[in-house]
Amino acid sequence: MSSPLRLSVLAYPGCFASEVHGVPDLLTMAGHVAAAHGRTEPAYETSVVSPCRRVLAAGGARIDVSAVRPADVLLVPGFALTPALDLDATLAGLTPELATLRAAAESGTTVVSICVGAFLLAEAGLLRDREATTSWLYADRFARRYPDVRTRPDQLVVTDRGVTTTAAFTAMYDFALRLVRDHDGPRIADGTARVALLDTTRSTQTPYVDPDLLPAAGRAFSAGVMRWLDQHLATRYDLRALAAEFGVSTRTLLRRFRAETGHTPLTHLHTARVRRARHLLETTDRPIATIASDVGYQDAGTLTTLFLRHTGHHPSTHRATARAGGLTAR
Repeated sequence: MSSPLRLSVLAYPGCFASEVHGVPDLLTMAGHVAAAHGRTEPAYETSVVSPCRRVLAAGGARIDVSAVRPADVLLVPGFALTPALDLDATLAGLTPELATLRAAAESGTTVVSICVGAFLLAEAGLLRDREATTSWLYADRFARRYPDVRTRPDQLVVTDRGVTTTAAFTAMYDFALRLVRDHDGPRIADGTARVALLDTTRSTQTPYVDPDLLPAAGRAFSAGVMRWLDQHLATRYDLRALAAEFGVSTRTLLRRFRAETGHTPLTHLHTARVRRARHLLETTDRPIATIASDVGYQDAGTLTTLFLRHTGHHPSTHRATARAGGLTAR
């Protein structure tokens, strides 16, 4: 029987309390599932730590903390990155926390961030020349602030040489389930997911991206390309024709689009087509083959494959769930 895995959460002023307690709570559930399957020793030991004696989370909630201690995993929650927030001043005020992160990494502790907690890891220098992810909403700002980090805005969880970053909020559970799977095996991880009603089929945050919420600064070129693609969903994808539409070479189109978004125009097109197909499945009675044609695919099989990849569900299952009231039209 393996020894308990020690996980500490680094609380700091302004962090989200839910992201402080979310992973420890899920690990508590996993411990109960493991016990139900015959484990007699504790599976996980969790603690909330801080170099400060008093921590107020976002919204003013008080978080009880203990002194920083040795751990196998040190988890860094996110914070409220509002438009009015002075990010430079916020990060400058977290010098003790940044020092804690560096010391943990140097000691061999696995360091993990949730959502915009990645800004703390990058500020501490832990993501230099590494791949990382964060919330899709702030990925562009993150990439511009930390050009030495290879930002992967489409990914839910990225691990690169002992440092892990996750996408927004609920991606902490994707990470936690991977942690349980590595520590106690797939049976316990799957059981925990069922107890907590967690979706284990999603693999990317791309389907959740809302272009209307993305910041406009520095994205004018890609925004124009995405708008054109959104307006021509049923048109056959032709990279040369698309580049000509914007007066650039195919190489320049791909380079500028990826620099601003982190992915390719074709990736965006597939996502937009799936989003439109989802809407049609929820609001019309059109056959799946007709919907596939409406969004630019010659056969229903192609749509089904992409729909499964993006949503984790078959189109017919999605439609049935929507009809049963489990989904709302988008």
